[in-house]
Amino acid sequence: MIVTVEISYYPLAENFNAPISEFIDRLTENGKVKVEFGRMSSSITGEYQEVMKTLNESMEMMMETNPSVFNIKISNSCPV
Repeated sequence: MIVTVEISYYPLAENFNAPISEFIDRLTENGKVKVEFGRMSSSITGEYQEVMKTLNESMEMMMETNPSVFNIKISNSCPV
Protein backbone atom coordinates (compact mmCIF):
# COMPACT_ATOMS: atom_id res chain seq x y z
CA MET A 1 0.00 0.00 0.00
CA ILE A 2 1.40 3.41 -0.99
CA VAL A 3 1.13 6.18 1.61
CA THR A 4 2.07 9.83 1.81
CA VAL A 5 3.16 11.40 5.07
CA GLU A 6 3.32 15.13 5.61
CA ILE A 7 5.64 15.94 8.51
CA SER A 8 6.84 19.10 10.22
CA TYR A 9 9.69 18.97 12.72
CA TYR A 10 10.16 21.52 15.50
CA PRO A 11 13.33 20.97 17.54
CA LEU A 12 13.03 22.84 20.81
CA ALA A 13 16.55 24.23 20.76
CA GLU A 14 18.15 27.63 20.30
CA ASN A 15 20.08 26.45 17.27
CA PHE A 16 17.14 24.76 15.54
CA ASN A 17 18.63 24.78 12.03
CA ALA A 18 21.20 22.05 12.74
CA PRO A 19 18.67 19.45 13.99
CA ILE A 20 16.33 20.21 11.10
CA SER A 21 19.14 19.68 8.59
CA GLU A 22 20.12 16.44 10.31
CA PHE A 23 16.51 15.21 10.24
CA ILE A 24 16.22 15.98 6.52
CA ASP A 25 19.47 14.12 5.86
CA ARG A 26 18.16 11.07 7.74
CA LEU A 27 14.90 11.05 5.76
CA THR A 28 16.75 10.96 2.46
CA GLU A 29 19.00 8.02 3.44
CA ASN A 30 16.32 5.47 2.48
CA GLY A 31 16.31 5.38 -1.32
CA LYS A 32 13.05 3.40 -1.32
CA VAL A 33 10.96 6.43 -0.35
CA LYS A 34 10.42 9.72 -2.17
CA VAL A 35 11.00 12.84 -0.08
CA GLU A 36 9.88 16.32 -1.10
CA PHE A 37 10.78 19.36 0.96
CA GLY A 38 8.74 22.49 1.49
CA ARG A 39 9.19 25.57 3.60
CA MET A 40 6.78 24.41 6.30
CA SER A 41 6.76 20.62 5.96
CA SER A 42 8.14 17.64 4.08
CA SER A 43 6.29 14.86 2.25
CA ILE A 44 7.43 11.25 2.27
CA THR A 45 5.84 8.82 -0.19
CA GLY A 46 6.33 5.10 -0.66
CA GLU A 47 5.33 1.67 0.54
CA TYR A 48 3.80 1.86 4.01
CA GLN A 49 6.45 -0.30 5.72
CA GLU A 50 9.36 1.65 4.20
CA VAL A 51 7.85 5.04 5.03
CA MET A 52 7.09 4.03 8.62
CA LYS A 53 10.56 2.48 9.04
CA THR A 54 12.16 5.70 7.80
CA LEU A 55 10.03 7.84 10.09
CA ASN A 56 10.58 5.61 13.11
CA GLU A 57 14.35 5.56 12.77
CA SER A 58 14.69 9.25 11.91
CA MET A 59 12.37 10.52 14.64
CA GLU A 60 13.90 8.31 17.31
CA MET A 61 17.41 9.59 16.54
CA MET A 62 16.26 13.21 16.76
CA MET A 63 14.35 12.70 20.01
CA GLU A 64 17.36 11.04 21.62
CA THR A 65 19.40 14.22 21.15
CA ASN A 66 16.83 17.06 21.15
CA PRO A 67 13.53 17.92 22.80
CA SER A 68 11.28 17.62 19.74
CA VAL A 69 7.78 18.20 18.42
CA PHE A 70 6.55 16.47 15.25
CA ASN A 71 3.32 17.25 13.42
CA ILE A 72 2.36 14.32 11.16
CA LYS A 73 -0.45 13.50 8.71
CA ILE A 74 -0.63 10.08 7.05
CA SER A 75 -2.80 9.26 4.03
CA ASN A 76 -3.25 6.39 1.62
CA SER A 77 -5.67 8.36 -0.53
CA CYS A 78 -3.72 11.47 -1.55
CA PRO A 79 -1.50 10.58 -4.50
CA VAL A 80 1.53 12.75 -5.09
